[in-house]
Amino acid sequence: MKDSMRKAYLASVTDRFVKGQMDRRSFLRAAGKLGLGAGALGMGLGARPFWTMSQAQAQDQELKPNADVMKWLADVGKPFAGTTLKLATESTPPSNAIATQLKQYFEEASGIKIEIEVLPLEQVLQKLTLDVASSLGTYDLYYIDQSWAANFSQDVFDPREQLKNADLAMPNYNIDDFLKPLVDGIAMYKDTMVGVPYDIPIFIMQYRKDIWDELKLPAPTTMEDLLNASKAITDAKGPNVYGTSGQMKSGHYSLECDWTAWLWGHGGSIFDKDGKFSGNDERGLEAMAYWDKLKATMPPGVNGWTWDGEGQSVAQGVAASMLSWGEFFPFFDDPKASKVSGLMEAIVPPKPTTTLRTVQETAFGEIPGVGHQGGSSLAVSKYSKAPDAAWIFMQWATSADTQALITVLGGGTGPTRKSVYDDPRVKANARVGAGTTRHLPVVRETIANYMGSEPDLPAWAEISSDTIPVALGKYFAGQSGSAKETMDALKSQVDEIVAKG
Repeated sequence: MKDSMRKAYLASVTDRFVKGQMDRRSFLRAAGKLGLGAGALGMGLGARPFWTMSQAQAQDQELKPNADVMKWLADVGKPFAGTTLKLATESTPPSNAIATQLKQYFEEASGIKIEIEVLPLEQVLQKLTLDVASSLGTYDLYYIDQSWAANFSQDVFDPREQLKNADLAMPNYNIDDFLKPLVDGIAMYKDTMVGVPYDIPIFIMQYRKDIWDELKLPAPTTMEDLLNASKAITDAKGPNVYGTSGQMKSGHYSLECDWTAWLWGHGGSIFDKDGKFSGNDERGLEAMAYWDKLKATMPPGVNGWTWDGEGQSVAQGVAASMLSWGEFFPFFDDPKASKVSGLMEAIVPPKPTTTLRTVQETAFGEIPGVGHQGGSSLAVSKYSKAPDAAWIFMQWATSADTQALITVLGGGTGPTRKSVYDDPRVKANARVGAGTTRHLPVVRETIANYMGSEPDLPAWAEISSDTIPVALGKYFAGQSGSAKETMDALKSQVDEIVAKG
C-alpha cells in the first residue's frame, strides 16, 4: 500500500472510531495493521492522572520567564508577528501549564499567537491523522505519543536539522540537555529524531511513611519488602486501610501497565528474543504468583479501578502505597484534595527479584524495567504553513526556562531536561504542599536507572489495550482457570496476532 493511501485509510479509521462508528477492538486491530501503535496510556480509554497546582501555591515564588528568553522572542519573532499557530494535545502537565498560564508571555513577546486544543488522546490522534493525510497543515505542531513515532516520523522536522538555522536558533537551547534515555526511548525512530521529549509519566514507589514507621516496617525497596509490608498493614489496619493499591480494571490498558511492572520485576519479559510471547515462562508465572498475593492486600474495589481510582484510594487514605505514575505525588501533597498531605514518601521502584533481561533477550525494542514509562514528544509539522514560527514556539515551549516554570506551575511534573531538576525555582518547591517537587530526584533516578519501555510493533495496539488486559481481567475475576492456563492461552493469542502482522 502506498504511503499516501495508508495515511488516508488510517485517518478514515481513526475518524470513524472517534465518531463512534467503529468499536475499540476493530479500531485497534485496523490501526495496528497500518503501523500505528496506539497502546500507550490507554488509547481512548481514559484521561491522564494529572491535577494542576493551585494558584495560591504558584504565588509563593516569583515565577516569570527569563528576561533573556523574552528578549530573544521579541527579536526573532518580529518577522512572524500576527502569525497564528495551532497545536492539538492531550491533557498533560506541560500542555495545561502553557495553555492556562504561560502562553501569554510567548504571545506578548513574539507577536505570534498560539491556539492550543487540549483533547482526549484519541481525538488528538484523529486531528493528527486527518492533517497528515490531507497535507493541509491545519496544525503546525504535533503532540506525538511515543507509540506513534514510527508512523509519523516522515511528517515532522528533525529538530537537529532545524537547529542548523542559526537565525532562528534559541541561545543555549542545548538539545543534549534532554535526558538521553528519553531521547532514545521516546523521540527516536531509527536515525530520525521525531521531535524532542515533551512529557514523561513514569512509575515510582509511593508509600505512607507514617504507617511504615508506626509498624516499624522496612521501606519497600524490594518486591519482598513491599509484599510483606502490604500484608502487615492490611492485617493491622484493614478494612479501613489496605497495604497497597493498583489500577486493575478488566480490559483497560492500566491493567497491562501494572502487569509489565511485576513481570519485569521478576526477571521476565513480554517477548523473547525470537519475538514470541514469554509471559507464560517461569519468570512470568512467578510474577503472577506474586501479584496474586499482593492483590490480596489491596482494597476490594481495585478490580474496577484505572489510574484515577488507584490514585484516589491513596489520596483518601484507603491504601497505604502504590507503585504507579509519579504525576500523582504532587496531588497527594495537596491538603485541599488529599487526606495524606505530607505523609507520603517517594522512592525508586522496588528492586527486581533477579537480573533483568537485556534488550538482546527480548524483541521489538522492549526494555525491561520496573519503572514503566509512557512519554511523548513535541514536533513541527512538515505541512505547517509557518514552520519557522512553529519552530520558535517549540524551542520556547521545551526550553529549560519554560520547563522549569511548567514543573512548578504544572503540578510538579517530571521534566525531560537534566538541568531543570537542579533549577533553583524547582528546588524551592521541594516542600509539602500542592504541586510539590520533592519527589523529582526519585523521578530523575528512575528515568536514568530503572525505566521500562514496552515493545514497539504494529500489533502492540491491540495486544496491550485489549488482548492482555482482557485476559488478565478474566483471570482475576476467576473466569479463566489457573495462572498457567491463562498465560498459556494468552501466549497462543498474542503469537497469532503477531504472526498475522
